[in-house]
Amino acid sequence: MKHGHTENQEGVISTVKVSVPGVPVASFDLPRLRFDYLPQDIAAGFVVFLVALPLCLGIAHASDAPAISGLITGIIAGILVAFLSGSELSVSGPAAGLTITLIAAQKTLGSFDALLVAGILAGVMQIVFGLLRTGLLATFFPSSVIKGMLAGIGILIAVKQLPHAVGWQGDYNPEEGLFCVISPFCLHDVIKDITQPHSPISLGAMLISAVGVALLMFWESAASKLPQILRRIPGPLLVVIVGVLLNALLQSIAPSIAATAERGQLVSLPKLKGLSDLFTHGPHGVSNWLFSAPVWWSALTIALIASVETLLCLEATDKLDPLRRVSRPNRELIAQGIGNMLACFLGGIPMTSVIVRSSANVYAGARTRLACAFHGVFLLLSIIAIPALLSLIPLSALAAILIMVGYKLANVKLFKSVWRSGTDQFLPFIITVAGVVLIDLLSGVLIGTVVGLIVVLIMNHHAAFTVIKEGPHHYLRFAKDATFLQKIALKKALAQLPNHSHIVIDGGHAMFIDHDILELIEEFKDSADDRHITIQLRNMPSMKPDLLSIITQPRSN
Repeated sequence: MKHGHTENQEGVISTVKVSVPGVPVASFDLPRLRFDYLPQDIAAGFVVFLVALPLCLGIAHASDAPAISGLITGIIAGILVAFLSGSELSVSGPAAGLTITLIAAQKTLGSFDALLVAGILAGVMQIVFGLLRTGLLATFFPSSVIKGMLAGIGILIAVKQLPHAVGWQGDYNPEEGLFCVISPFCLHDVIKDITQPHSPISLGAMLISAVGVALLMFWESAASKLPQILRRIPGPLLVVIVGVLLNALLQSIAPSIAATAERGQLVSLPKLKGLSDLFTHGPHGVSNWLFSAPVWWSALTIALIASVETLLCLEATDKLDPLRRVSRPNRELIAQGIGNMLACFLGGIPMTSVIVRSSANVYAGARTRLACAFHGVFLLLSIIAIPALLSLIPLSALAAILIMVGYKLANVKLFKSVWRSGTDQFLPFIITVAGVVLIDLLSGVLIGTVVGLIVVLIMNHHAAFTVIKEGPHHYLRFAKDATFLQKIALKKALAQLPNHSHIVIDGGHAMFIDHDILELIEEFKDSADDRHITIQLRNMPSMKPDLLSIITQPRSN
C-alpha cells in the first residue's frame, strides 16, 4: 500500500493517495479550504441559497415527494458534498432532470420508503462507479454538445420562470411552455386569460421582475464604474432586496396588485417544530426492501441517470469557471454517492450536480467550494431561524435572476460563435439544444452526441483519401485511417478512372487500412486488366487471409 501527498497548481487540493498495487481504483483526496475569497464566496453562497430554496421545494413537489425532502437534500448537498466534491464551483441538490425518474420509480415500487432505499443503493453504486474510474466517460461528449446542453438548459430556465415573472395564477404548466408558444390553440387560451376582467397575471409581479431584469443588466454593465463598496454587492442579491422593498411599497399603495402568499407569489416554507424535524423522515424497514428486485433496478436507473447528469454538469461548469480549473469526475461520483446515501437515509430525494445552481454560483462571483458550503448553511439556518423573513421574497424577483442566468447560458453571441466554427460544430450544437428543450436533458445530449459522431464519420468519409490527376496518370493517397465507411467513395473514385490510364495507390500516410478497403482494391486489380489500367501499389499492407475462407477451406490429406 502506498501513501503520498500532492498539490495542484492552485493549491486547492491536499492529496492523500491510498492505492493498492494491481487494483485500478481511484484515490480519494482531502480538500484544502481556501479563505482568500471569503467575502465573494459568502455573497455567492447567499445568492445560490436564494435560487436553491424555491427549487428544492418545487422539485420535491414535482417528484411527488414531501417538500421537506427537497430541503434535506439541499442541505446535505451543500454542507457535505461541497467538501467532498471534485469541483470547486459545482453545486448539487434536487435536480429537475431526475423528477420523471423518481415519479416512475415511486409508482413502480408503490412506496416512498422503497424509493428512499433505492436512493441509498444508488448512492452505493455511484461510489463504486467513482472507484472504478468511470467518470472519465464524460470527456467523450463533444464540446459542441456540452455547449448545446448549456444553451438548451438556459432556454428552459428562462421559459419555466415566465409564470413566476408575470405572477401567473391560472392553470399553467411550465413544462408545456414552449409548446404553448408554437401552438395557436394554447396561445389563444393564454391571450384570452390575460385579457379577461380577472386576469391570472399580476401587474405587481411583472413590475418586480421587469425592474429585476433591468437592474441586473445595468449592474453588469455599470459595476466597474461604481464605488468599490457597491461593486461587492452581487446583482442577484440586490434584486432580491429591491423586490422585497418594492412589493412592500405596492402592498401599501396598491394592495390589489402586490404579490401575496395567498396567490402563491411569495416564497413558501414548510412549518417546522424544530431542527429535529429535518432528520425524522428516513425510510422504515430498510431490510424489507433490500431483497426486492424492482428496488435494485430502480436504484441502478437512478444511479446511471444521476451520474450521467452530474458528469455532464461538471463538464459544463468547468467551461464556466473563470479560473479554468479542471474538475475531478471520479471524486465527484464518490461525493455524490456519499451524499445520496445520507440524504435518502434521512428522508431526502436523490441529488445530482445541477447546472442551474452551479451557473448561478459562477455568475454570483464564487471562487471556491466554500460558496456551495455556505449555500447549504444558509438553507439550514433559514428554515429554522428566519422563515418569516424569507416568506417576504417575491417569486418574481427570483424569476428575474433565473431569466438572466438562462440568457447568459443561451445568448446570441454563443449561437454566432458556434455558427462561425463550422457546420460540423453547429449541427450537433443546435440539435442538442432542440433535444434538451423539446424532450429532456439526457435525450438531447444523446441525440446531439450521435449526430456529432455521424458528422465526424461524414467528414472522415470525404477526407480519407485524395486523388491527383495529371494526364493519364493518377495518384491516390490515403490521408488518414481508411475504414469500410470509405468504401462507397473509394469505389466511385476508382470507377471514374478512364481506360488506358495509370494509377499509383499510396497508403503510406494511413496508420490503418481496413480489410474491406484492401479487398476492394484487390477486386479493382482483377478488373483493371480489362480496362487496360495499370496499377502500382505503394506502402500498402498485405491482405490477411479471410477468416471464413480459412474455416471453409478443405483440408489437405
